[in-house]
Parts: sequence; C-alpha cells; structure tokens
Amino acid sequence: MTSAAHPGASQSDESGAGSRRAPHRIGVLHGDGIGTEIVPGTVQIVDAAVQALGATPVEWVELPFGRAALDEFGDAVPPRTLSALAELDAWVLGPHDSASYPEETRGQLTPGGRIRKEFDLYANIRPARALPGVRATSPDMDLVVVRENTEGFYADRNMAVGSGEFMPTPDVALAVAVFTRRACERIAEQAFALAETRRRHVTVVHKTNVLRLTTGLFKDVCMEVAERHPDVEVDHEHIDALTAKLVRSGETFDVLVAENMFGDILSDLTGELAGSLGTAPSINASDTKVMAQAAHGAAPDIAGRNRANPTALLLSVAAMLEHLAAGPGPADHARVGERIRAAVEATIASGVGTADIGGLASTSEFLETVDAHVVRGL
Repeated sequence: MTSAAHPGASQSDESGAGSRRAPHRIGVLHGDGIGTEIVPGTVQIVDAAVQALGATPVEWVELPFGRAALDEFGDAVPPRTLSALAELDAWVLGPHDSASYPEETRGQLTPGGRIRKEFDLYANIRPARALPGVRATSPDMDLVVVRENTEGFYADRNMAVGSGEFMPTPDVALAVAVFTRRACERIAEQAFALAETRRRHVTVVHKTNVLRLTTGLFKDVCMEVAERHPDVEVDHEHIDALTAKLVRSGETFDVLVAENMFGDILSDLTGELAGSLGTAPSINASDTKVMAQAAHGAAPDIAGRNRANPTALLLSVAAMLEHLAAGPGPADHARVGERIRAAVEATIASGVGTADIGGLASTSEFLETVDAHVVRGL
C-alpha cells in the first residue's frame, strides 16, 4: 500500500537513542463488536515492531468510546474522550455498531462521525490493492480513493446542528447536500499531492449530467486545482460509469477523488474488488491530526468468535504511523509502518488468512503469525 498524502505535514527530526526518547502518545478507542478483538492485538504488534526496530516507543492512551462508554457515561463519545483527543496527534478508532444503540441515540451523529466533525478530519484516504495470496476480482488493482469527509451528500456531516434530514410530512423526506469551494479545493489538493507520489493520475468523480450545481462545483474546483499540478494527468468520470469501469479494468486507475457519499461507495466497491473489505484500510486526516480506522464495520455477527480479520486495521495503523512520520510524529515510525505492512503481506502470502479471504486461521492465529514476522523481519 502506498502511504497517504499528509495534510499540513513537514518532516520531523529524530533525536537521541531509542531508549532515551520520550514516547509518542497515541489514543486507543476499542469500539464495539470485533473492535475489542482486533484493536488490542494491533496495539501489541505496533509495540513489537517498535521494539524490533529500536524505534521511538508509543504510549497508548486508552479512552472510553462506543457502547461501553454509553452504558457508563451516557455518551458514546464522552467529553473527557474529546478533550483527551484534542491533546493527541493521532488515535486508533475501533469498529463500532451504533445501529444497535438505544433508539434515542440513533438520530444523532454516529460516534465516528462526531469525532471526524469535531476535529475536521476532512481527508479520508482509502487504498485498494490486491494482496499476494488473496483471491481478488481485480488482482492488479492498486488505487486510492480520496474522499471528502465533511460535507456533500451525507447529511450527518454537513450541518452545524442536526442531521440535515427533514420530514415535512410522514410521506415526504428531504436531505440537504452541501458543497463548498473550500472543501472541494482542499480535498483536491490532497488527491493531487498523493498522485505525485504514485503514478501521477487523478480521476475526478462527479455526476454533472444530473447534479449540475453541486457535483459541478466539485468537478470544476478539482480541475482548477489540476492546473497547479501540471505533472499529474487528470480526467473525470460520472460515478455510475466509473463503477462499471472499475469492475472491468480497475488496474487502470490510480487516484480517485470524490465527495463523501460517492467516495464511501467507491471505496467499498474497490476494497471488495481487491479481495475483501477485511483487508481495506483507511485513515482520516486534518492538517494536524490523523485517525486510523478500518473501512469495515463492527461485524456483530462474528464478534467474540475469534474469526475477525485484523488486516484492515493493521494496515490502517501502518498508514497512520507513516503519516505521523511525515508530520508531527517521530520520523522512525515510517519504518515501523513499513515493518507492519510487510509482516501482514508475508503472513497472507504464506497461506495464513482468516475465513473472509479463504483461509482457516483464527484472529489470534493470524495476529500471532504477523507478530512473528514483525519480530524476525523479512
């Protein structure tokens, strides 16, 4: 997986020997369902990679979040959690299952949505690449969906107060879509900056034949940004035509930039085309903070059964560490991210995989094998 663009990043310096470095603080929010199975194992693997490389240690800051926090504090994202996150550069967000929360909470922002909104995590970077050893519909796919994460067609993210959905009568439902030049421009800059580190090709996703004003603004601003990146080839596609082309020839695409609903749908599609949503990582970033979050949900149907695939979260955390290394975090965490990614790929290539990718390994067996590769190196 190619590392993501880094909003507002500048290279930080390493100083002192590994044993004398102050630990870098990273938040941990375990979440619900399979989150309580895959997050602790991911944390342990990061620690193993740090130790194996003699890199700057991590101080993990565990924070209440999800159903457990709702039951204890009456809030899935308590104020104490938000206050603590404000003091951190990065955190790991476990999968959560707000659909199962009490009825009175379901009209509110999702817990993850509240965090994204609170910290303006506007860039959702979702790579899709087939991993060796995974049967994929598009085995040569290697692309990244760059998704605008704060407005567009998702009503829970584009309103200052409330969900943005309305029912003037029981038989009529309305939703507000918001597109602003500022949001379109900054996500386009992220897409083109990322493309400059990859194969230098950006595809702008829109639906201007129907949504001429909203997606028209998105397309126009992206094309304006393209003029500032002359070394990057740019084209544009209607969302519906693009889905067909991805199924037929996904390997021909490099970076896709889209508003949030289109980006959400496309990243699920490309994740599955690359093998499984269980292997689909993502980070959410602002100019100062980054959150690792697997693209999949809490999978309550397999929770507690030792069957979950930790790959997506492991790769998300690897991308988060690389992002930190290019910005406010320790520079040596880039090597930690690379070590984890290589260990995950070596594990799967060796035939050790969970059921969703055709393997027989349990969650714990998979994590143990990754850990062994991290410790031994390749």
